Amino acid sequence: MSSTGADISGPTTGSVPRKRRRVPFWDNARYICIVLVVLGHAIQRLIYDSDIAFAFYLALYAFHMPAFAIISGYFSKSGSPTKTQMARVITDIILPYVIFETLWTLTKWLVEGQANPNITQPSWTLWFLLALGIFRLVLPYLALLRWPLLWTVVISVGVGYLPNIDSTFSLSRTLGLLPFFTLGWWLREHDIVDRLRLLDFRPWWLRAGAVAIFAATGWAAWNWLPVWQATDLRHWLFYEDSYADLGGEQWWAGGIRIVLMLLAVVLSAAFFALIPRGAHWWTTFGQYTMYVFLLHSFVLYPFRESGVLRDLEPTWIWLPIVTVLSVVIALVLATKPVRWVFRPLVEPRPGWLFADPELASKEGRRNDPTGSRRPR
Repeated sequence: MSSTGADISGPTTGSVPRKRRRVPFWDNARYICIVLVVLGHAIQRLIYDSDIAFAFYLALYAFHMPAFAIISGYFSKSGSPTKTQMARVITDIILPYVIFETLWTLTKWLVEGQANPNITQPSWTLWFLLALGIFRLVLPYLALLRWPLLWTVVISVGVGYLPNIDSTFSLSRTLGLLPFFTLGWWLREHDIVDRLRLLDFRPWWLRAGAVAIFAATGWAAWNWLPVWQATDLRHWLFYEDSYADLGGEQWWAGGIRIVLMLLAVVLSAAFFALIPRGAHWWTTFGQYTMYVFLLHSFVLYPFRESGVLRDLEPTWIWLPIVTVLSVVIALVLATKPVRWVFRPLVEPRPGWLFADPELASKEGRRNDPTGSRRPR
């Protein structure tokens, strides 16, 4: 697993190893996804005072984390893990989780004067890091099943009926989003993207249809906003709470999740249809989304907790400003100086932790939180 997530192997000639090249599309998709993550967290305080921001927030949360999970699954392997791959679960997921959970505990203690250390309850964005670890651990078992996608949908829908499965180790959200991760893996496993030439075939009507889908979603989010607020749709989109906690105590409450999953798949497909295929000046930042993912919450924390983002009017000015700032934050946190300073925290390589110290320094580093290393 020495290649990065956007690597696609070229043809072979005899015994000559296949040369790998980066496919800009996937770096573009990862970077835009992480921008949407930052944006979603940045505008959260705006939704309490602005219906426009709330509608935008709902449309964004309807697909951006499912899309991230799809990318993660697309570059994940279902075979038996090697020792190096097993070690990377520790160095790429467990250690950063412990490090940043500790940093969050210290931050809350210094700023708020109190802290309740509990490593079983992920702070803010760290839930997705744990989810990726669990995704990777269960994938080899899912791959043994005849209908892995169907089973993950059953699991996702069924877990909502069980109130005892909660945010402990982010298990509820992990199982809720598991179908999207499995979908990404299934697409790669069956070469759907390559066989259908989905990265090559991009007619104008496909892009127009994707724009129309997002326009319709935005219109529905805005036009029926009172309905979505009354039904607490925002929390349904988190895939975190049980149906009973969301007021869906009826036997058919799982059907709501199925509808939301179908919507997420449609919106994710529209999202990928609009992703640029070529390399741009910002494409390279898609290789370092782990830094943005782990660090952006510390940048936003003072703005969220100080109330600076409340009562900002007019929305038509402040929402674009916050959007632009989110892009800037995602860019800055992926730059080389930031990576140099925070690499020991984001990409720890503690040789002393392993019986074989070489396991901590094997070739290749993971700079994005999609768990995306899969040679072809």
